[in-house]
Amino acid sequence: MHHLTILSYIVWDPMKEIIRGIQPPVWYSVLFALGFIIGYQIMVYIFKKEGKDPLNVDTLTVHMVLATIIGARLGHLLFYEPDRFLADPLMFFRTWEGGLASHGAAFGILAALFLYRNYFITVGWFPPLKFKKQKKAGQSYLWIVDRIVITVALAAVFIRMGNFVNSEIVGKPTGTDQGVVFGRIAEMYFEDGINGVDRAEASKGTSTEDLEPGIVPVDIYVTFEGTSSTEQEIRAKIEREFKPMLTRYPVNEHYQEPLGTPLNYELTPIGRQWAATIHTYGIVRYPAQLYESATSLILFFILLALWLKYKERTPEGLLLGIFLIWIFGLRVFHETFKENQVAFEEGMKYNMGQLLSIPLVLIGFFVLIRSMVVSKKKE
Repeated sequence: MHHLTILSYIVWDPMKEIIRGIQPPVWYSVLFALGFIIGYQIMVYIFKKEGKDPLNVDTLTVHMVLATIIGARLGHLLFYEPDRFLADPLMFFRTWEGGLASHGAAFGILAALFLYRNYFITVGWFPPLKFKKQKKAGQSYLWIVDRIVITVALAAVFIRMGNFVNSEIVGKPTGTDQGVVFGRIAEMYFEDGINGVDRAEASKGTSTEDLEPGIVPVDIYVTFEGTSSTEQEIRAKIEREFKPMLTRYPVNEHYQEPLGTPLNYELTPIGRQWAATIHTYGIVRYPAQLYESATSLILFFILLALWLKYKERTPEGLLLGIFLIWIFGLRVFHETFKENQVAFEEGMKYNMGQLLSIPLVLIGFFVLIRSMVVSKKKE
């Protein structure tokens, strides 16, 4: 339930599930998998066009998937929660608690591609992994990485779209009425009965007078199904549970429910059900996830266009250099629109995402310059 008005805000309230009431699959998982599936097909096409064995793509894909998941998880724990992780290493496996870092995924992928390039790995009982040194003929490390970053850029498009659907890694308040109210946050913390959040109807419910820029009226729709409770009991439940929910962290990061006043709502009987419309205010934020998704899509087309132009003549390191400079250079910029991910970043001039991006940008410039110098010498 979200409407778009030009030069105004939207209330973003998608269903997490693809089919309501059926938990798996959820949009994030589907988008995550879609990035790898499409990327796999692109790599098969590239391998065939350059005369390489397309069966190698299966092995390469396994390395990529494992490296992305393990690297992103380890990256988050080491960069953002090192004390907790060292005290409780098993939290690595508690992925349902959240916590993935793209910088960790980047390092993980670079390491995994080294293993793919130089070793043949078999799986057994003990040791579980056996490494046999065996280089891939005709596939230098930079040759592999240059082609992989094409698919990584595309995967980033889908992953950030998944973050947007999940209302996570949100942007800072815009301070204007242009942006997004992440309405689904209320449903995440009070799922019982909430069936939608939307812009408030004009001249109804919440007042628009004396509102600060970036604070906008929204309505939360709640249904109490099949209940035998009286109207008084339903009203007591709403007033007892919704007011505190809207004024407590983290919901109050997205809603600005007035303090010291009764909850503003309407209650209507519909058959054996009760339908409530709660009038409150939302905080308009930057859709930072979409900024990253859009710039990753542009990068994907740039890298793909360069490969289509040069194919096997692509200067080694050209695509990797562009990828690192673009993705992590823009990451420094994108972070200025995003809320900090952990508490310790609050007192920092530059957050962890920005600090980790700087060395990767420098590496990108080094790789790109080296690629251009080597290519010029070959002419």
